Amino acid sequence: MRLLVFSIIGLVLSHDTYGQGCCSGGSGSPIAGGVSQGVLLDRQMEVATNFEYFTSEKFKTEDRDTAKLFDNFSSKYIYTKLAYGVTKDLTVSVEAGYFLHKTQTGLFDSVLNKSEKTESSGIADLIIFPRYDIINRTSETKRLELTLGLGYKIPLGKHNDSTLVYTNPAGQQFFTTSPPLVQPTTGSHDMIFYAFLYRGFPKRNFRLFANSLYIRKGWNSLGEKFGDYASVGLFAGTTLFEKLGLTLQVKGEHIGKMKAAENVDLLAFYNVDTASTGSRKISLAPQISFSHKSFAVFALYELPLYEYVYGTQVASQHRLTFGISYRFFTSKSIVPKTGEATVYACPMDCEGGASSAPGKCRICGMDMTEKKGK
Repeated sequence: MRLLVFSIIGLVLSHDTYGQGCCSGGSGSPIAGGVSQGVLLDRQMEVATNFEYFTSEKFKTEDRDTAKLFDNFSSKYIYTKLAYGVTKDLTVSVEAGYFLHKTQTGLFDSVLNKSEKTESSGIADLIIFPRYDIINRTSETKRLELTLGLGYKIPLGKHNDSTLVYTNPAGQQFFTTSPPLVQPTTGSHDMIFYAFLYRGFPKRNFRLFANSLYIRKGWNSLGEKFGDYASVGLFAGTTLFEKLGLTLQVKGEHIGKMKAAENVDLLAFYNVDTASTGSRKISLAPQISFSHKSFAVFALYELPLYEYVYGTQVASQHRLTFGISYRFFTSKSIVPKTGEATVYACPMDCEGGASSAPGKCRICGMDMTEKKGK
């Protein structure tokens, strides 16, 4: 069975907006929702979108809770994907993200009687992401799939947005560059390396799978290089009542420290302390999904189990993701009409899994067997 398993996480991985430090911010992975993915069927198309909400008012120094540097950070992120099965082994997707908002709320000022907010919104990145099946073996009792992917991230949004800090009596306005934490994108062109391993046991209604993601970050126009991102996810799942899916994910992540160009002082120019960037994290993400015909919806909550940050940074706290997808074929199957001499049908009796020629079932990927027409 060729399928795309609905799991994040990420969030591998999800959009780690806090992963480069409380003042440096930035993105760990720009991918949200549906990151554990193999390939689609030949000539199958998928349209999917995910909504991710993140909020945190927790700060850490290394792995210890510490005093707040600002009140809280929150974001709302929409991630959309259009994928197409070019062949039975090759799937290519075009994916993009958009921030409804990224907001950093400062500590309450008793003199001004308010909390200052630094915020932004807008388009983030475009990702071109081909994936190829290296191994795909299916039988009635088990299924093994190994998929490799190589993607490229193109920044489309702002990475040098500014915030008004002062207006003098003459009406002159003075701005400062907003921290990377609230910028819609890092502004760099990145390479994405991906692997997906799936082992299913259809008769036991149980599946195990794993993925790994490595993002090699480039430099942006401000002389910043965000830390490379690496993650490994392990999943176990089952299906109830043929439509309700339950999946549990354990994920480990590592984000490297930021770097600055030789002639750039990030602390002086952009208030970025590179010593307070980068992190390591282990998290647990239970997920529930529901599928009906060509539609599927899912929801998951990411629970941080352990986190170590370099220096002092805003830490993980709450992340909730919802997603929906729709799949369809761009051309109809060649299904023999009644009275034709030979029919090749799926041994699992998949709906639409029939043809007038030998081959694999377009639904589950098993070899079709010869049957005589009625």
